[in-house]
Amino acid sequence: MKTVALAVTDGMLHFELALAYEVFGADLTHLADPWYSLVVCGPGPVRAGRFLLEPDHGLDRLTRAGTVIVPGLADIDEDPPADLVEAVRAAHEAGARVASLCTGAFVLAAAGLLDGRRATTHWSHTRALAERHPEVRVDPDVLYVDNGSVLTSAGKAAAMDLCLHLVRLDHGSSVANAVARRLVVPPHRDGGQAQFVTTPVPAPGNHPLADLFPWVIERLDRPLTVEELARQARMSSRTLTRHFRSVTGTTPLQWLLTQRIRHAQELLETTDDGVDAIAAATGMGTATTLRRHFNRTVGVPPDTYRRTFRSRHHGLGETVGGS
Repeated sequence: MKTVALAVTDGMLHFELALAYEVFGADLTHLADPWYSLVVCGPGPVRAGRFLLEPDHGLDRLTRAGTVIVPGLADIDEDPPADLVEAVRAAHEAGARVASLCTGAFVLAAAGLLDGRRATTHWSHTRALAERHPEVRVDPDVLYVDNGSVLTSAGKAAAMDLCLHLVRLDHGSSVANAVARRLVVPPHRDGGQAQFVTTPVPAPGNHPLADLFPWVIERLDRPLTVEELARQARMSSRTLTRHFRSVTGTTPLQWLLTQRIRHAQELLETTDDGVDAIAAATGMGTATTLRRHFNRTVGVPPDTYRRTFRSRHHGLGETVGGS
């Protein structure tokens, strides 16, 4: 999976394209060595909004990539370019993992890669995807869907969620969390309606909870309550809940539980601590409580996660952000 190829053509959405380039194209060998080798593949110079992009290689280079990423298309009313569709199909047949960002799902669907599979795209285009490709099981209520070798994301900020998910699959939660911190974005977001949130990825210091989030992360081993969070944020519990809905798309307690689970995943991957110790370190209290919440959230018990993390996602058809 070391080589990541961005498949580009005229009319690509530059936001999603830039997100993928920033995650996979930056030199992050200090986090994981080797890091990804990024190539940009297209039929020639292409225009993405106001930007002119010169690819490194032609579309035929996709067949030699470990991962192919297809950014979104601005105009979904027109059929995707036939050469792009064919190149993406050939890359998948050659063994590449193929991921679409936002409306890039229309390219994957046209290539037949989503037939019989669950998939998503930007919420405003899910109906069009379902009507145009009835053989695809379109889910409008998730951030991304992982079918192993084929992955799709919802729109805009959800593209970052999927890119970080790919890093998590390849390098583990600790590295993915470090990448997220570098980009000043949440390492993982949950919530079926999260892609509808007005400000899903807050900028530092640009929302009322900016100081609260790091304070909580440093205290995950404590039995924090909504009242304590509200006092720390200097607001009422009701106001805190309203801001949490606006910023994260979920409730304070659900967000806190998600952070505890993600921290437990990181400890399971990076330490030899027992489940009891991890339960204490994540504020779960007991191993029984940790196992119950972990199994319900992740889908497997902590011990199974520890043994099989590197391969457990492939072929399981994992869906993230749904109910």
